[in-house]
Amino acid sequence: MKFKASVIISVYDNTRLLKPVLDSLKQQTEKNFEIIISEDGQSEEMKTFVADYPFVNDFQHLTQEDNGWQKNKALNNAIRHATSDWLIFIDGDCVLHPRFVEMHLRFAGEKSILAGKRVKLDPKTSVFLENNMPETIAQMQKIFTKKLFFGKGKTGFIEESIFISPDGLLGFIPGLRKANRLIGSNMSFSKKAIYAINGFDEEYTLPAVGEDTDLAWRFKAAGYELKPVRNLAVQYHLYHKEIWTDKSVNLARMQKNQSQNRYICTCGLNQPENEL
Repeated sequence: MKFKASVIISVYDNTRLLKPVLDSLKQQTEKNFEIIISEDGQSEEMKTFVADYPFVNDFQHLTQEDNGWQKNKALNNAIRHATSDWLIFIDGDCVLHPRFVEMHLRFAGEKSILAGKRVKLDPKTSVFLENNMPETIAQMQKIFTKKLFFGKGKTGFIEESIFISPDGLLGFIPGLRKANRLIGSNMSFSKKAIYAINGFDEEYTLPAVGEDTDLAWRFKAAGYELKPVRNLAVQYHLYHKEIWTDKSVNLARMQKNQSQNRYICTCGLNQPENEL
């Protein structure tokens, strides 16, 4: 089955990082997809930026009241509005390899949940990429090949930076890799699959776990299979200071649901009537 994609970009209020992400979407080999900017808030700066950006694809900008961390609610809203049957999720600070969308669509399947990774750029490489789009995206393979052999510096997960064509001599290598978990900035699945587990669980109101780790076990429980697209759907995470949060509350919630095999969440795409 040939799918069409909706690329859902999770954002808050950082327009500076979003611009190179959108620029990289213009460079995709696959052209037939829509863009959904899923904003967990209602920033005037974001509104103005989106209105002025020269999109070449169909796009939607969805917002909601800024009432703390409600990323899962925003993502469920994006799913409801998506016009395509294959959903690709990225974050607004992840620049994409030109074949990113193509690879997600190439390996799409009814029972497949595609799991990618990301390269965590060091500050210097991040600024270089950010300030030299779109020309620089074509140079990233050379830049990271050099780093692999001559020192990666502060770049994280550099092994994920190398794109391996599935049609080349080394095309068998990505298939040898395993997918044990999901990362919310690089994953995709069918709309049918996410509706089967009632979407993202909106009972998670703190970051981490709820937007990806929780999905992984729920998809597996529903009979879906995680499949890797590492070294195929390559993305580069722009450097910024990260705020680490305590995952204990979310992990406890997930473990409780797992013990009860509650893989279809209550507060998701379809809400209880008294909460509608």
